[in-house]
Amino acid sequence: MLTHKEMLLAVFFFALAVHTLDQRAAHADDKVPATIGQIERLDPALDQLVPADAKIEVLATDLDWSEGPVWVKEGGYLLFSDIPPGLIYRWKEGEGIKEWLKPSGYTGETPRGGEQGSNGLALNADGQLIICQHGDRRLAQLDAPLSAPAPKFITLADKYDGKRFNSPNDLAIHSSGAIYFTDPPYGMVKGFDDPSREMTYLGVFRRDLDGKVTLLTDQLSAPNGIAFSPDEKTLYVAQSDPNAPIWMAFDVQDDGTISNGRVLLDGTELLKKSKGLPDGLKCDKQGNLFATGPGGVLVISPEGKHLGTISTGERISNCAFGDDGKTLYMTSDMYLCRIRLSTTGVGF
Repeated sequence: MLTHKEMLLAVFFFALAVHTLDQRAAHADDKVPATIGQIERLDPALDQLVPADAKIEVLATDLDWSEGPVWVKEGGYLLFSDIPPGLIYRWKEGEGIKEWLKPSGYTGETPRGGEQGSNGLALNADGQLIICQHGDRRLAQLDAPLSAPAPKFITLADKYDGKRFNSPNDLAIHSSGAIYFTDPPYGMVKGFDDPSREMTYLGVFRRDLDGKVTLLTDQLSAPNGIAFSPDEKTLYVAQSDPNAPIWMAFDVQDDGTISNGRVLLDGTELLKKSKGLPDGLKCDKQGNLFATGPGGVLVISPEGKHLGTISTGERISNCAFGDDGKTLYMTSDMYLCRIRLSTTGVGF
């Protein structure tokens, strides 16, 4: 027969078990997502973009290093990379997260280390998935319908001037069909010091529809996230160099080249108090940047003013507009998150 103390302990542990199961069930229910983080408001202009009652919702957890989100309008779901395991996941309201494509970034037969998976993802005008593949060191197109993916890829670009890329990282597709992309060495086994590097610089490139690849600039020390302004007259490039954490703006010329590079925002002081480096970014229809960097997603005006920061408390690698264009999805280390906005992303 149990003593009074033993009975109390049994009741306590039973209640704890029930509470844990309830918490797991609530967490698994997409209708009641957990909320985390905070919104730092630095300028009244942010109130027109991010509602006062906006919450950061957690949609998925236990990821390794989530990246490269893209919204698929046909089907109403989000695709995103998880780089270390070489996966692309799919998330959809009411269904949650599921493994969608593997391998996503490395198709070689020889095992390798490093960040081998896919990174940046985008859809071209025909709805085909374009992938920055770290492991294969190329820009590729998934050679399968989005409704029935298979790990078969078409190489769009893997070399410039006869030399292999480092590891294409992020991309932005121009209305002409040209693909602008960055090529830092983060996907290489030894990063900047990898002996298999064939280029002495880290470039920003353009791949035209006819397959021609053009070097746009080799003057950035760690080019990363990339996006166009709504009118495509400006190209933004994030530089994830801890010694020069900046966001650059370039004028886009009629021939597709870029000029007049200038610093839009310098994140040096932000980095002293917050973790994270300039990474992925997207624009809304008003030309504001939602740029991941120190502290979270920085909201930056077209003039380069820091209006505020959406912070999950963890490093945020990238973001993408989805749903009706007013939801910002964020890949934040081990999390996939979202927040509802008052502004609408480009493309919606």
